[in-house]
Amino acid sequence: MAEGKYPSLSRREWLQTGTLLVLAGALPVVAGSQAAPSPSTKPEKPGKPAAAAAVLEVTPLEDLMREHGVLRRVLLIYDDIAARVETGKEFPATVLAGAAGIIRKFVEDYHEKLEEDHIFPRFEKAGRLVELVAMLRRQHQAGRRLTGGILKLAAPGALKTPEARRRLPDLLRQFLRMYRPHAAREDTVLFPVFPSLVSAQEYQALGEEFEDREQALFGRDGFERMVGEVAALEKQLGIYDLSQFTPEA
Repeated sequence: MAEGKYPSLSRREWLQTGTLLVLAGALPVVAGSQAAPSPSTKPEKPGKPAAAAAVLEVTPLEDLMREHGVLRRVLLIYDDIAARVETGKEFPATVLAGAAGIIRKFVEDYHEKLEEDHIFPRFEKAGRLVELVAMLRRQHQAGRRLTGGILKLAAPGALKTPEARRRLPDLLRQFLRMYRPHAAREDTVLFPVFPSLVSAQEYQALGEEFEDREQALFGRDGFERMVGEVAALEKQLGIYDLSQFTPEA
């Protein structure tokens, strides 16, 4: 899907629209279980209400996972910058500061805080996956320390010494090595279990709380703005075009 192709909706609008579509699609099924349609009833015109609901409804966990997509795109930026520094190539200094800034404000101060305040405690209270959660918490703290070091090296003139140019790719590689498995483990192990720990009402309320937090920090289109910021940084590095990552046949 091309970025900016469709109008943006807030998470609350996605959820409300999806819920209405789900209910609308479910009503004929309930009615049908009570009585068969009369012969004069006209068949419904072909449509895809269920599919539309599946597309429109963005649950709290789906939202966390798409935020992992933002993280993964910043990791590609980190990877590219590390390779350039290691091979003595130049890169726009503002890109490093922009990428690390997104990690700090969107990933660490927002996304990870949601996990630490709302996701991890429910696992700990239920006694589920507690060792994994403990490790994820430690990795969050380690990531913040790494980001602090990267931000210092992203300051104007900070990379003038050989020591600084040696240290930067080391910090970036450490961040990459930790966060690729970190996000993958959350997506494939932690998040699939989470719905079993909360009621449907609690899950819905969590979505509302996530929406309120995102709007308070980033405005109505916070996620879309972050995606746009990442895309702009990718373009400055020349890694935005997806075709360049495709192997030759």
